[in-house]
Amino acid sequence: MNEVISKKVIGIDLGTTNSVISILEGANPTVILNTEGYRTTPSIVAFAPTGETLVGQIAKRQAVLNPENTFSSVKRFIGCKYEEIEGELNRIAYKVKKSEAGNIRLYSPILNKDFSPEEISASILKKLGNDASKYLQERVTQAIITVPAYFNDSQRLATKDAGAIAGLDVLRILNEPTAAALAYGLDKKSNELVLIFDLGGGTFDVSVLEVGDSVFEVLSTSGDTHLGGDDFDRLIVNYIVTEFQKSDGVDLYQEKQSLQRIIEASEKAKIELSTVQTTTISLPFIYFNGTTPSTITLDLDRSKFERLSDPLLQKCKMPLQKALEDAKISKKDIAEVILVGGSTRIPSVRKLVSSFLDKPLNETVNPDEVVAMGAAIQAGIIAGEITDLILLDVTPLSLGVETTGGIMTPIIKRNSSIPVKQSQNFSTTVDRQPDVDVHILQGERPFARDNKSLGIFKLQGITLAPKGVPQIDVTLTLDVNGLLSVTARDTKSGKEKSIKIEGASVLSRDEVTKMIQEAEDNAILDKTKKAIVTVSYELDSFLLNFQKLKTKRVKKSSLSRFLFAKLCQLKKFYAKGKINFLSNSIPLFQSVILALSVVYMKSVMKLKSRKN
Repeated sequence: MNEVISKKVIGIDLGTTNSVISILEGANPTVILNTEGYRTTPSIVAFAPTGETLVGQIAKRQAVLNPENTFSSVKRFIGCKYEEIEGELNRIAYKVKKSEAGNIRLYSPILNKDFSPEEISASILKKLGNDASKYLQERVTQAIITVPAYFNDSQRLATKDAGAIAGLDVLRILNEPTAAALAYGLDKKSNELVLIFDLGGGTFDVSVLEVGDSVFEVLSTSGDTHLGGDDFDRLIVNYIVTEFQKSDGVDLYQEKQSLQRIIEASEKAKIELSTVQTTTISLPFIYFNGTTPSTITLDLDRSKFERLSDPLLQKCKMPLQKALEDAKISKKDIAEVILVGGSTRIPSVRKLVSSFLDKPLNETVNPDEVVAMGAAIQAGIIAGEITDLILLDVTPLSLGVETTGGIMTPIIKRNSSIPVKQSQNFSTTVDRQPDVDVHILQGERPFARDNKSLGIFKLQGITLAPKGVPQIDVTLTLDVNGLLSVTARDTKSGKEKSIKIEGASVLSRDEVTKMIQEAEDNAILDKTKKAIVTVSYELDSFLLNFQKLKTKRVKKSSLSRFLFAKLCQLKKFYAKGKINFLSNSIPLFQSVILALSVVYMKSVMKLKSRKN
């Protein structure tokens, strides 16, 4: 029976911490539950000892036991060079390497293999696509993927590559604040100015839009692609590690498993401090020196966390001010302030935004889901399901070329509406100059060396003449996805050269093609392995709990010994990769685990009653 290909286009919010899928049903966007029954999917990928790829909640659950093969917050690295993220590497539990080309590679010791950030992101996108396919009962092949408004050309193209590796045709790369405005303003009839404050897990954007009367126009955008909830977590991580080093003289940044536990505890503490004034961070047996185990117990109150967070809060202010200035409006012109991203639940962040703009915050949207819902609306526009909306987005950074003296000369200015095409005339700097190098740049710095290099090419065959006489037109064209093409032309000779900036991606076209082929080749095997991954980790959990059990009577009972032996037998089959046997044994697997859980719970109750 042939698989049915869906005509539906899904909207995907590929987040740093969590990702969401949405689809347009009728005239309204709907969030699709993943196969685990949740509305959000952790943006985490792990590799199990047997080689399976784990994605989402199941990858998150095993992170403490397998920190060096569990990859999270990879969105912070996508489309970047190694030197751009070097300062972040001592704060993560997995290993990041530098390739010969200076690109980022994430190393998995279990597989002894390097992965690009695009490949890891593709695993997340593939799961989201499969979850949507299961919901629709048709195979989804087309998607809109959102990115931070401040993502540069390299990061946008890398995100599109990740979609291609996942088997998705990415019809549009959409800015996250714009998506949020689409979801918020779908039913707005009168025009109003809206400010979107988007603080996610690893990125930060502020955008000002005019919304209403079927038109969504982005007036300005600003932000920081390396500021988000992860950074707030790391402040707590650093606080815990520093306090432990003071008391025990050990640097836990060097202990990968301990560090992963601290990272998870820090995120939990941050979330709790959004609703309570004080939380206790308790990490038993965090370090063992060979003779004595050490435990961390720290009380952290909200005021202390706010003091730790103050440098990050100050970094949020400048993009706010810049977005208002670029839109040429004042604070009083803003009608609504929309918060997007889970990190906007932090009380000090909410207080900062409200006090800075002197406005109450709009509470009508879910900050975790609104971006995906906006992407679904954009999908509906492209698919022709919505015909009465016009979206006018902008480019977040200036685009230009390097000129004499290493100067960056902008051709397309920041916050220009896209799609856009702009030209500028240049000339030669040397008599009888036969060619020129066209070095394309992106950024706001005056010197070329301080901006992002997107590519370089040579225009040859220029008419030989004194310097300053030849007329060379350089034209930059930015499409609706924010992707760039460049043309240089000598007006007298007619010589012309054009390129599409694909070299901005850290992956070559051949690498992307190879990864797509590998994903297709392994699709059947991956699906077979996935069928038993969940019960396998249930097994690991119960084996761990059973081995920790102190009650000898329980361990020596015939039922316990029988169950334990059965589980160990199944574990051996799993370790040897006997997929066919295990696929047929899942019911036995689950019934044995259930029986063991009953024995385990009874023993725990007995221990508690004895202590009382």
